[in-house]
Amino acid sequence: MNKIYATIITIGDELLIGQVIDTNSAYIAQALNKIGIVIKQRIAIADDENDIHQALDTAFSHSSIVLITGGLGPTADDITKQSLGKYFGGKMILHQPTLAHVQYLFEQVFKKPMIERNVQQAVVPDNCVVLKNEKGTAPALMFEKENKICIAMPGVPFEMKWIMQEHVLSIIQEKFITGFVAHKTLLTAGIGESFLAELIKDWENNLPPTIKLAYLPKFGMVRLRLSSFGENQVTVQELINHEFEQLKTLVKDYLVIDDDIPLELVLSELLRKNNKTLATAESCTGGSIASAITTHAGASDIFSGGVVSYSYYSKNKILQVPNEVLNTQGAVSKETVEYMVKNVLTLLNTDYAIAVSGIMGPGGATKDKPLGLVWIAIANKENVIAKQFQFKYDRERNIQHTIVTAMNMLRKLMIEDGCTL
Repeated sequence: MNKIYATIITIGDELLIGQVIDTNSAYIAQALNKIGIVIKQRIAIADDENDIHQALDTAFSHSSIVLITGGLGPTADDITKQSLGKYFGGKMILHQPTLAHVQYLFEQVFKKPMIERNVQQAVVPDNCVVLKNEKGTAPALMFEKENKICIAMPGVPFEMKWIMQEHVLSIIQEKFITGFVAHKTLLTAGIGESFLAELIKDWENNLPPTIKLAYLPKFGMVRLRLSSFGENQVTVQELINHEFEQLKTLVKDYLVIDDDIPLELVLSELLRKNNKTLATAESCTGGSIASAITTHAGASDIFSGGVVSYSYYSKNKILQVPNEVLNTQGAVSKETVEYMVKNVLTLLNTDYAIAVSGIMGPGGATKDKPLGLVWIAIANKENVIAKQFQFKYDRERNIQHTIVTAMNMLRKLMIEDGCTL
């Protein structure tokens, strides 16, 4: 199966100066990877016609697919479609179906009068295929050149995602995909990338040439992704399934889930499927564990609530940590997190609880309690487990490692209690 290459171009001055973080490229790359398209390059450029044309020349020199986001809005700095029109040798025309859609949105949805800038959203190059944008006023535009395609999409993330799913992926599959692509991903925790690689090196060295292994580390976790390409769907799927089962056996002591889902969702599903509930008492993570759990829909079924107790006062008054313990052992101590976890479990009447307290940095360290020192406690109605950890990163990474470690500790306790997914 021949590889098909794609280039992603993001357009906008706001991306280059860091005012807006580019999440579109990551989403597009993941979506293309799942259907077997190889990302050759990602290019970020300003709202400048010459830059756009140069980026297109570069992209078409090595890619069959060019996907662009940004610069399709109604303001003067949005010049993408005009630049594309010139590049592909077209002239600008008023596209009546798009105009009708824009009129409908303003009259029926927004309940606002249209102005000339809004009408300009329906002006497109005459040599493109217009892809309707149900989620906004700016349509996507597709151009073809020497059996290659260029599709420009709005930079608004939820509009871009809708267009990718409704139009772009099916177009690409129809035009370029002739074989079958399979991916299998698992999540590990509690082992570093290099040690994981050493653990599976013999198996990895003997992988069939049609299967590729990727290591995807992040904050104390490592995802392992197997990818396979081939002409026959059954053969590809059987081969990757066989290797995936071997991989699962090799990493069984660190395996979190044999699927491509985040740890917080694994924990949430474990709670949900076993009809259990969770409460949190957080100091150094500032509510981030609760936030991670509640990011996903349906969290109210399993998450009762959380207490962010940053000060001695709140630890004492809300979580009933004795002042004597705080004054003698300190907030970052085994005794403190044990009181925190037991009392939030009782306070919110849940099956399980997590408590964390630590020194995230860059300040706050002492001779006895260095930067990155964290105490984590987990509990059910019968047991409390408290452990000390020493992370050695910056503040953000210390917090993220604390979140991951705490959730994984609870996951292991639940499995020991007989909970299953």
